[in-house]
Amino acid sequence: MSTVPLPSGAVPDVPGFQPTHVVPNEGLPTWATPDAAVPSEPLDPLLPVRLLARHGDWGQVLCSNGWSAWVDARLLVTLPQRPPGTGGALVRTADARELLAGVEETLGRYRQAVEDLTAGRTDGETFRLTTRGLRIGVVVAGEEVWLYDAAHDRWCYSDGATMTTVAGGEPSPDRDASGGPAWASDASAGSTRLDTGGPAAGPGPTGPGPGATRLDGGGPAPAGSDGGGR
Repeated sequence: MSTVPLPSGAVPDVPGFQPTHVVPNEGLPTWATPDAAVPSEPLDPLLPVRLLARHGDWGQVLCSNGWSAWVDARLLVTLPQRPPGTGGALVRTADARELLAGVEETLGRYRQAVEDLTAGRTDGETFRLTTRGLRIGVVVAGEEVWLYDAAHDRWCYSDGATMTTVAGGEPSPDRDASGGPAWASDASAGSTRLDTGGPAAGPGPTGPGPGATRLDGGGPAPAGSDGGGR
């Protein structure tokens, strides 16, 4: 194209332009083709771009004014995806009390079912039917706690005062249909992952949790995990 890349902060010209990356702080050289022998105009530092294609280390990017070029895609800075659990109306900061109550109730129901089975008051089939759909998950590390919300197939982190979603999937249709509490619904069979030991999994003010812990439901990788923008 005949136009040149926009400077940082310029107004986009391409309707619906959605950047996937930004140029690193030192700027970025470009080439007209994926060939280092054909240089082109450099990109300004922190310029938003959209990655269109990837051929090895080469990446074709689109600027907001419609200008495209080839760059070293390894140097592009990936823009983060929308955090899980956002998009709805703003509400008062959630806390962990509802999910903690769910853990207690579900655990009590499971314990009673086990006692009935071991005492001979029920058989294996009744035990299976009684416990079907019960799903709880909790990791406590001092003042920090990670709780599984079965209705939305997601893990939530709490420091006692506030609660934040750290990994999640789609809401369970069972909750929408029944209106029941989070702990009473079957969760979807997608991937569930909880990683502690870093700021991403432990957003509380107390810092990272104790070591690396991963709970994986065995499903597909979470959407948006591919940093290539394709």
